[in-house]
Amino acid sequence: MYPRLKPLAAILSLIPITAVAAETLQLAVLDPVIVTASRQAQRASEVLSDVTVIEAEEIRKAGPAATINQLLSRQPGIEINQKGGPGTDSNIFIRGTSSTHALVLVDGMRLGSTTTGAASWGFIPLEQVDRIEIIRGSCSSLYGSDAIGGVIQIFTKRGNGPLQMFAEAGYGTWNTSALSAGLSGSNGGWRYSFQLAEKRSDSYSAVNNSKSFYYNADKDGFQNTSSSGSLSYSPAKGHEFGVNYLYSDGWNRYDSSPKAKDYKQEQTIYGANVFSRNRLTEIWTSTVKIGKSSDDGRQFADNSKTSTIRSEQTQFQWQNDINLPLGSALLAVERVEQAVSGSVDYALKDRSINSALAGWTGQFAGHRLQVNVRNDDNSQFGDETTGLLAYGYQFTDNWRGNVSYGTGFKAPTFNDMYWPGAGNPDLKPETSENIEGSIHFETATQHASLTYYRNEVDNLIEWAPNASGFWMPANVAKARLRGWTLAYNSQLGDYKLSGSIDLQDPEDTLTNKVLRYRARQIAKIAVSRYFGAFNLGGEVQVSGQRYNDAANTQALAGYGIVNLTAAYRFAADWSVFARANNIFDKDYTLVNDFATPGANVFIGVRYSPK
Repeated sequence: MYPRLKPLAAILSLIPITAVAAETLQLAVLDPVIVTASRQAQRASEVLSDVTVIEAEEIRKAGPAATINQLLSRQPGIEINQKGGPGTDSNIFIRGTSSTHALVLVDGMRLGSTTTGAASWGFIPLEQVDRIEIIRGSCSSLYGSDAIGGVIQIFTKRGNGPLQMFAEAGYGTWNTSALSAGLSGSNGGWRYSFQLAEKRSDSYSAVNNSKSFYYNADKDGFQNTSSSGSLSYSPAKGHEFGVNYLYSDGWNRYDSSPKAKDYKQEQTIYGANVFSRNRLTEIWTSTVKIGKSSDDGRQFADNSKTSTIRSEQTQFQWQNDINLPLGSALLAVERVEQAVSGSVDYALKDRSINSALAGWTGQFAGHRLQVNVRNDDNSQFGDETTGLLAYGYQFTDNWRGNVSYGTGFKAPTFNDMYWPGAGNPDLKPETSENIEGSIHFETATQHASLTYYRNEVDNLIEWAPNASGFWMPANVAKARLRGWTLAYNSQLGDYKLSGSIDLQDPEDTLTNKVLRYRARQIAKIAVSRYFGAFNLGGEVQVSGQRYNDAANTQALAGYGIVNLTAAYRFAADWSVFARANNIFDKDYTLVNDFATPGANVFIGVRYSPK
C-alpha cells in the first residue's frame, strides 16, 4: 500500500461501520493494482503513465443495456463516433489518434481485426467485463504494433472465495431487453467463473437524414449473445495453470444503398488462452500463454450473404519477471500469427510477427524509473524497434511528477496492403514519437492530475492518387497530437466524484486542418451519493465542435448530454436499478446523416449476494 494510506487504513480497521459505509470507506483507501502500464503489477500511485481504471462498480452503474463504447466515452482523453445504434460501425480515438492506434487486449491477448485494424467495439460485451485498464500514450515498447495512442485492456471475471451467483434482468426504450447470470468462486486451489448474457433491441433507424442517399425509415435492431469463463488450479503457492475465454455472437441492421434493401451484419468474436504461471525461484516468475482470437464478419442484403471476412490471430507469449536488488526486470518473447479468409481474395492472406522485449522498473528514495525496449520482426515489412524512458519524482507525500518519452508504430492492415484492386503492398509502418509530463496530487480520498502530451505521427496512411492518378492507400500524411488533460477522482464520505477536461489540438500538419471527428474541447463529470440503501448519480458529457470531413468544411456542432442513475438495495441480496440517458433529449450528431440516441430509459433488477 502507498505510504500515505497506511495510517488511515489502520484507523478504519478499528471503526465499527455499516455494510454500506464499509464499502464507501474501502473505496476511499483504494490504490488499485495496474498491470497494463508495465506488464507487471504496480500500484496506481507508482505508475508513470497516464492511466484510468474502470472498476466493477462503475461497470455495474452503466447498466446491462450499456455498451462498452458508452462507458469508454465517459473516460478522460477518449472520443467516439458511431454510425447509428448498437452494433453499428464505431471508432474510438485516444488523445486524438486514429481508431487503429488503440490496441485492445483481453486478459493480456490481442483482440481485433487485422483487416480493418480496429476492434469490433459494438460486439465486445460489457456484461462479461470485470474491469478495464486504459493507458494513454505510446505503448509499442510493451505491446508492439497498434499502440501509438494507447492500450485498452479488458479483464473478464475471475472467481475468488466461496461460491457466488448473480443474475440481472432489465427492460427499456426501443424494446431493449437484457438478461445475464453467472457464478464464480474458489475452493481447494481451484478458481472458476462462468457468465452468460443476452441483449436485444429494436433500436432506431441508423440514418436519420431523409435527404440522404442511404435513408430508410426502418428500425435497425440489434441482438447479442455472449459468454465468458475461466478455470484455474494452483497446486502450490506461486504456481497456477488455467484457461480463459470470451465469446460474443450477434447481429445488427444498418442502412445502405440501394436503400430499399434490408441490410444486416452478423459478427462473431472470441478470444481464448491457456496459461502457466510459475514462481521458479524466490526472484523469478515465468508466465507462458498460448491463445487465439477471431473476428468474423458476415454481410447480408435481403437475407442473401454478400461477403464474409474472417480475421484470426494465434498468439504465443513467454514472460519472465525477475525481482532485482533494485526494482524488477522484464524479459519476454512473443509470436503472433495473423491470417484472413473469406470471400475477399487477398493477394497475401497470412503473416507472422516475432518479438522480443525487455524492461526495468525501479524506485529509490523519491525517484521512479521505467525503461522498455522492444523489437518486432514482421514477415511483411521487417524490423521495428521501439522504446520508452519514463521518470517520476515524489516531491511530498501528496505531490508527484512524471515525464516520459516513447516511440511507437502501426503496421499496415491487410486491407491497406492487399484489398483487391486498391491495396498498396509498398506501404511502410506508421511511426510516432510521444513526449508527456504530468503532475499529480493524491490523498487517501482524492486524486487530481494534469498531463501535457505531444505525439508526432509520421507516414500516416491515407487515400491518395498514385503516379497514374489511381487512388490507393499511401504514406502521405502526418499528424501532431498535443494537448492537456485535467482529471479528478474522489471518494468523500458518501459522495463519489470524477471529472476531466481535455484541451487538445489534433492536427494534420500537412494541411493544418483538425483531424476528422475530433473536438478541441471535451469535458466530463460524474457524481453519485449513497443515501443509506439508495444510490443516486448523474453524468454530464460536453464536446466542442468537430468536423465531418478532412477539409474542415462540414462542421458538426458541439453538444452536451446528461445521464442519471439510481439504485436501491431493498433486501440483503437484491436491488433494483434505473438509468436515464440523454434526459433532455438532446439532438446531436457524431457522423453526418447518422442518428444518435435520444432520451431513453432502462430499468432492471439484480440479484447479487455480498
